Amino acid sequence: MGSLCLVLMVLQLSWSLSSSVPPPSSHLCLPHQRDALLHFKTTISVDCDFYHDDGYRDPYPRIDIESWNKSIDCCSWKGVKCNNVTGHVIGMDLSHSCLVGSLFANNSLFQLHNLQWLDLSSNNLRGSLLENTSSLFHFHGLRRLNLADNGFDGIISSKLFSQLVSLTHLNLSYNGFFDDNESYLRFDGHGFDMLARNLTKLRNLVLDTVDMSDVALTSLLNLSSSLEHLSFSWCQLHGEFPTQAFQLPNLKVLDLSGNENLAGYLPNTNWSSGLELLDLSECGFKGSIPASCGNLTQIISVGLEGNSLEGQIPDVFGNLRKLTSLSFSSCNLSGPLPITIFNLTKITHLDLSYNHLEGPFPNHWWSTILAVYSAISSTVGAQL
Repeated sequence: MGSLCLVLMVLQLSWSLSSSVPPPSSHLCLPHQRDALLHFKTTISVDCDFYHDDGYRDPYPRIDIESWNKSIDCCSWKGVKCNNVTGHVIGMDLSHSCLVGSLFANNSLFQLHNLQWLDLSSNNLRGSLLENTSSLFHFHGLRRLNLADNGFDGIISSKLFSQLVSLTHLNLSYNGFFDDNESYLRFDGHGFDMLARNLTKLRNLVLDTVDMSDVALTSLLNLSSSLEHLSFSWCQLHGEFPTQAFQLPNLKVLDLSGNENLAGYLPNTNWSSGLELLDLSECGFKGSIPASCGNLTQIISVGLEGNSLEGQIPDVFGNLRKLTSLSFSSCNLSGPLPITIFNLTKITHLDLSYNHLEGPFPNHWWSTILAVYSAISSTVGAQL
């Protein structure tokens, strides 16, 4: 009986102590960070009446920042992610949110010093944000930065890449504005060299349409071996592309399309074995297509159209079982057509036009073409 009383007393004492400790607050948001976000909201407007570079217009904002208000914990606001323990804002995704305005260096957004990822892509934001980058220096732990498809312009400062050394994903593609005075986002040679040397954790680098005409192609040799996705389409690159860049060990995507003054040769050996997409269309690559292309067992899409190649198509593509798209149009190729190309079961796009190829066309492909033509004719006829 005495033991039972003792247990009851201990339980009562434990309950009394626990009830005297206030429960953890459900409001994680730190007041000064909430106020910074609310002030950021006042510096921009929401307007979906503009078109992106691909001709698409957002019908409504994906994240409606007009719904942000003081009565709701900012960690519950759409587009905002907080650390569950500290309450610091660590992530913001406001892509496709119809944001219009300019981001100056003193914008309150840059007071969120604990940001790990920031996505403002596909809006209508403007300014020389990356030219005066002192505001971005506060994001020491930033890992992902996506400012694509906006109106940012000016020179990308080399100082940026002496600070944001934790970046794993960087997308600055499709920036600039095109009214009476066209203005673009551009790298100087030193800026890109700093990026290549300092961002050793980088896995995704997308700079499509960024002006890189001042960049020395030898800087590419310093890119991180961690790179998986490298996209420099329509960047005004010129000179000879270093073959070693095809051999980055983790590379899965390489897109250099639209750089008509970019020359080079396809490597005879040691391709990146995991390559899934290769797009060199509308460039100035020369020489023959090497037999080593047959080692790209993970490849899904190959685009080489519009290059100054020569010789035959080697009979090695029939082994690439994952290939769905293959284009060699306007490449000045000649000789017999390798029949094994037509044995690829997953191919949905094959373009060998405007070359000097010769040879028989497989009978089973004629039946497939006629079936597709018949289906299209029936559909068009039904619509008429």
